[in-house]
Amino acid sequence: MHSTNYFDTFIEVAQDCPAEIGQEPPVKDPKTVAQITYEMLIDNDYKYTSDDVLYNVGGKRKGISRKDFFSKGQACFRASPLTKRYGWGVHSDSEGKIAIYPVESKEYKKLAGDENLTHLRAMRSNSV
Repeated sequence: MHSTNYFDTFIEVAQDCPAEIGQEPPVKDPKTVAQITYEMLIDNDYKYTSDDVLYNVGGKRKGISRKDFFSKGQACFRASPLTKRYGWGVHSDSEGKIAIYPVESKEYKKLAGDENLTHLRAMRSNSV
């Protein structure tokens, strides 16, 4: 079974992220992946793992079992619109639970400078 969970890791916004501050994804009907993800995480620091969120967004709402959903690889939060477009960093603690931080925040800057964490960048939107 594949997993998207990271431990003691901080995913920083993409180098080509257009947001200078953390932005709430636009409200649409039906809800977008970014909107559902944001709503799950914004007031639930360290409640869910990456797998929990991505399954809820991608598998559960499509009626796919968790086992079947993770039987093949899934994109992690490095490919999330939150980290690529909307200006949010994702911190995974030692248990794999995650929280999001806006790029302009003190917390983001502290995590970005924490040498005890593994640091990754969100994937670029453009290939340049």
